[in-house]
Amino acid sequence: MKFAFSTLGIPGLPIRDVVTLASEARFDGVELRTHPEEPVHRGMGRRDRALVVEEFERAGIEIVGLAGYARVASPTVDEDHLRQELEELLSLARDLRAPFIRVFPGGGELPAEEADALAARRLASAAEMATDFGVRILLETHDSHRTGQAAARVLGPVGHPKVGALWDVMHTWLGGEDPVTTHRILAPHLGYVQVKDIASAEDTTPLALGAGVLPLGECLALLDDDTWVCWEYEKRWYPEAADLPGLLTPGRAHLEGLLYGRR
Repeated sequence: MKFAFSTLGIPGLPIRDVVTLASEARFDGVELRTHPEEPVHRGMGRRDRALVVEEFERAGIEIVGLAGYARVASPTVDEDHLRQELEELLSLARDLRAPFIRVFPGGGELPAEEADALAARRLASAAEMATDFGVRILLETHDSHRTGQAAARVLGPVGHPKVGALWDVMHTWLGGEDPVTTHRILAPHLGYVQVKDIASAEDTTPLALGAGVLPLGECLALLDDDTWVCWEYEKRWYPEAADLPGLLTPGRAHLEGLLYGRR
């Protein structure tokens, strides 16, 4: 199993420093948040993209995926704008040699059947574009589709190998779905897994791995050996949370301990 962390936990940090943190804490990869306030974003020039690739390759660290913010089930998103956003994310991922991009459902208050159909139609339309770029689009278990069962209602009808799932273990847990059920449903679609820890369903402030209530060990035990596991520490949304850099090394050790049954 390979371990990564998300730059959501270190907002705005220069790429060279991100790579240094990953190397020092012995992480295998990094998930890059793609947003205009971050070093990596859709408007990057080709030279800057090449420099990012050089930094990661020099350190032997992989870019697991790009965490985008396209909302494929949103009824308020303009179709042309969404397609352009997806195309730009796919192009960026190709240039950075990242195998995945993340999208959200974002169905809001739409009835589930309508949100499912809208997301499935849009993802099916984008699937051939993803094929052309050699990148896979992953629908995260999040917001309107936070469980594996909900995500599968979209992914099943799409039925394309370039469209899959990103399992966020917090959201499936908050949705009342146990890990065995989630994994059984998402396994045919699974790209990679995001782990984190929180104090309770009422307090989702990020904690060090192992300091909260999420069933991380149970989740890891279900995964194939070649699955990427990415720690998404949501410091960007919780400025009062502890800084991530000091947590990385013990966090990596905790994941290894869960994986090999030492904890």
